Amino acid sequence: MKITIGSDHAGFELKHFLITSLLQAGHQLNDVGTHNMQPVDYPDYAEAVGLSVLRGESERGILICGSGVGASVAANKIPGIRAGICHDGYSAHQGVEHDDVNLLVLGSRVIGPELAKDLCTIFLNARFTAEERHQRRLAKVADIERRYTNEPSTTEKTK
Repeated sequence: MKITIGSDHAGFELKHFLITSLLQAGHQLNDVGTHNMQPVDYPDYAEAVGLSVLRGESERGILICGSGVGASVAANKIPGIRAGICHDGYSAHQGVEHDDVNLLVLGSRVIGPELAKDLCTIFLNARFTAEERHQRRLAKVADIERRYTNEPSTTEKTK
């Protein structure tokens, strides 16, 4: 799978650990930075990963900051990105299966490298079930997104 990965300085070391692991697993990676441990701002990398996914340059994204919270908030501001902060296996697969999460967010100060590696594997192996109830809920999420970006909702388009 083609994956875009990015981190701020707090996630830099974990990102490099994950890059090695993901390459060994046969994935193709697009590393959008950061490329050293100099302090940087997580929103810049959240946007870079999110836009890469939206443009179709990768199928999914992985984003890392200290807690995962800030990067998750920033990534979810991008219409079409569904970023999930996951620190357990259930959330990593259920987020994809039910919510069609396309960007995994990890907190490097919250979890260790081996758990992060496992979460990436779980996230990347999961598939959206496309069950009607999940599609219906995601349509409502998309409608919320459109209401706040001044785009017509799906219900307004059908009128």
